[in-house]
Amino acid sequence: MVEALTDRRDLRGGHSLWAADASALQTRTSPRVESCDVAIVGTGISGALIGLKLSQLGLDVVFIDKRSPGRGSTIASTAMIQFEIDTPLHKLAGKIGRQRAERAYLRSVSAVRSLRKLIADESLQCAWTTRDALYLAGDELGSRGLQTEAKMREKIGLPSRYIDGAELRSTYGFDRTGAIVSTLSGQLDPYELTMECLRAAKRYGARVYEGHEIDVVDTSDKGVVLCASKSGMIVNAQRTIVATGYETLEQIPKARYDVISSWAIATETISADQFWPTKCLVWEASNPYLYMRTTADGRIVVGGEDAKIEDGDQRDALIERKSRKLLAGLNRLLPDNGPFKIAYSWAGAFADSPTGLPFMGVVPGMPNCFTSLGCGGNGITFSVIAADIAAAWASGKRDRDADLFD
Repeated sequence: MVEALTDRRDLRGGHSLWAADASALQTRTSPRVESCDVAIVGTGISGALIGLKLSQLGLDVVFIDKRSPGRGSTIASTAMIQFEIDTPLHKLAGKIGRQRAERAYLRSVSAVRSLRKLIADESLQCAWTTRDALYLAGDELGSRGLQTEAKMREKIGLPSRYIDGAELRSTYGFDRTGAIVSTLSGQLDPYELTMECLRAAKRYGARVYEGHEIDVVDTSDKGVVLCASKSGMIVNAQRTIVATGYETLEQIPKARYDVISSWAIATETISADQFWPTKCLVWEASNPYLYMRTTADGRIVVGGEDAKIEDGDQRDALIERKSRKLLAGLNRLLPDNGPFKIAYSWAGAFADSPTGLPFMGVVPGMPNCFTSLGCGGNGITFSVIAADIAAAWASGKRDRDADLFD
């Protein structure tokens, strides 16, 4: 028996853009005894994508969360959807071997395609917009390093290519020595994607409960019993998936990740001529790196300034200062397009790993339990992969790439 399923953490602070006009989801709150094939603890983007996948396969799914759906880390996401991993391919090859690194990148490509298909097939209304992604030369990788990276990507057919400074300036309007431009990227509203996935899962028969904090778990070879002692809810499940984000299970090896902090801003709405050409996703090959995207209502979202801070109060106390730095970074990238004014600023917990890869797999010492912890800047892409791996596991199979992440 395990008590206190996950650690407790202040996941975000400030005022997120996605919370401004967030839609609601009808959930269940009354405590009761439930039985199901799979119980999913967590109703953020990871839990929602996993649960929808399982529901599509005909499994009986119950979601449980102590918060309202999507109100943890999900609403702090900047939701840039890319196949690129924070660790460049040639550096990842040095950490885990070339073949495994190539498999990780190719699986990430497949995940972005799968997400696009899911959004289309289920008619998920989440402001999806297809964009190119621009990886700008910086202090971590200059033009030569980016050329090396682009050649290695080209050899395995990744949809990206190197462009020199002249093409970068003429096509995209940024003054750097070079960049890698990648297709097969996009942007969306992470909160609405979560709500839409949960709505779709409900159409397949899933039940969604909020206001129940699971604090006692009894695992065995026969199944899992989840108890929320304060509310009195009990769930009997054949299998359980813990998708609680950065409120992590203590069973995940600490060497696999660090919980740190990240900050973001959204500008006031701006005129069309203040955007950069093509409105592509932009991120820098720098440390710390800055990244930015646009929104459907005419704003720029800028994120970055990551720091090794776990404490929520310390993180939130830095929102104003970090916001000014992010605004300065935006002005540095677009010196002739301002002035820009901040309309929203927020901060959130964030997971970093030595490789940039997430952890997802069977929980050590907890039979019939699976967990997923996204790490790095493309967490939603990793959540799609987690859905596939969890679905295989729940069906008694093993995904071909599970060994990359467990």
